[in-house]
Amino acid sequence: MESEPLTSVDHPFKKAPHKTLVILSIPVLFSLVAEPVTGLVDTAFIARLGSSPLAALGVGTTILSGIFWVFNFLGVGSQTEVARRLGREDRSMAAAISTLALLLGVICGFLLIGLGLFLIPWTVRAMGATGDVFDQAVQYMVIRVFGAPAVLVTLAAFGVLRGLQNMRTPLKIAVGLNVVNIALDPVLIFGWGPVPPLGIAGAALASVVSQWLGALWAVAAMQATLGFNFRLKGQDVLRLFHIGGDLFLRTGFLMGFLVLTTRAATQIGPDSGAAHQAIRQVWVMSALLLDAFAISGQSLIGFFMGGGRVDDARRVAWVVCQWSVGAGLAIGGSMLLGRELAAAALVPLTARPVFFPAWTMAILVQPANALAFASDGIHWGSGDFRYLRNVMMGVTLAGGLALLTLDLARPDALVWIWGITGGWIVGRAAFGVLRIWPGVGQSPFAPKDKVWHK
Repeated sequence: MESEPLTSVDHPFKKAPHKTLVILSIPVLFSLVAEPVTGLVDTAFIARLGSSPLAALGVGTTILSGIFWVFNFLGVGSQTEVARRLGREDRSMAAAISTLALLLGVICGFLLIGLGLFLIPWTVRAMGATGDVFDQAVQYMVIRVFGAPAVLVTLAAFGVLRGLQNMRTPLKIAVGLNVVNIALDPVLIFGWGPVPPLGIAGAALASVVSQWLGALWAVAAMQATLGFNFRLKGQDVLRLFHIGGDLFLRTGFLMGFLVLTTRAATQIGPDSGAAHQAIRQVWVMSALLLDAFAISGQSLIGFFMGGGRVDDARRVAWVVCQWSVGAGLAIGGSMLLGRELAAAALVPLTARPVFFPAWTMAILVQPANALAFASDGIHWGSGDFRYLRNVMMGVTLAGGLALLTLDLARPDALVWIWGITGGWIVGRAAFGVLRIWPGVGQSPFAPKDKVWHK
């Protein structure tokens, strides 16, 4: 698919919608899985150094992941804008948007280096790190921050390539850079031949080297696929900044709600905190499968919206929702069948009495969770970022108020936390679906007739 010029009239989705979505989604899924696998390998290597380096790694990766997540608009925004230009068969403007996204990635990345070197000790201290953990976390982050431009450029490049419906190249790059990282880890952490053991600094250096190699590969792939266009328009710059602002606020509210749930579970007691962490980790992993459909749907919808084919975009939305709900049901069924295995692997014995009821609540909400992810990707593709921002703000304020007023002394408090989380998810899914069918407000999907899909 990626080697042929695409037009909105003869796109393969029109003849084989389900097959096209699956073909696009599979490489996206594996590229998303690559990073957490590498994180597990890093953790395994550092764990051999002792508890202090491992705790320092946890502090450093948590802070950096949160910071880089904020700049996800470089990938999301460029993916939508490039897909829309591709749908209009305007590759010149697609190249201009891509060039702009890369330049913003470079600029923001070097700004992060400057700010990071100044603020790293403060942020590590704010995470509660002291003594040897503080020293090693600062050492790790000072090295890792020099990879910031590479990370942001790769984010932007992946967005561009996925906007072009080229899902295989990001997969190759993601796997390649993570293989390099894994190969460098034991050499730099423990030393080998003339290379001295660097400990946690070696893990950071391995990450930075692999990130820069991945960024260079991603930029070269963009150049070969689309080329660069430095004739940038002010309105395009402003649009990406508007998208960035909306996504920044949306991400902030999302993270804020997740922090509140973790805080409430931890306040109940160590058993509830441990049970909540186990459920949350499974929830995060399940998000990878759902994100694969959402990201693929985003590219397809942006493409058809750019070509003015709203009926085809609604059909994409319908197919994405079908596959996502199916995946949600499969995840829920797997969680039900694997509840004992999950408890044995992730939950201490003392926490299991509070774990199982909350786990059941998390299972029940999986179909709605799937629709929430699906509608996010659908509305990203339509460029409806402000609506998603407003929905996230509304449901988070309501859910946050419920969490803050919850009686944490009640014996079923953790179940209530996941019940409130379920309500937060259902709210996102409901507003997301209503924006498509029937198309509430000024919806990009508002149908010209009553036929929503074929």
